[in-house]
Amino acid sequence: MKTKEIRALSAEEIKAKIADTREELMKLRFQQVTGQLTDSSRLRILRRDIARLETIANEKSAE
Repeated sequence: MKTKEIRALSAEEIKAKIADTREELMKLRFQQVTGQLTDSSRLRILRRDIARLETIANEKSAE
């Protein structure tokens, strides 16, 4: 998800997006442990998305 797209969201939408992304990351981690994960680069992308979302959420809460 791009930074501009995230900044357009409200604080509640960002929180929901963080929760969804964390849940997806957890599912992918389970797939990796069981050997079912084919695209391991997705883990890195999701971790970066979570960090991006949390950074912008913190910026919005500081305003």
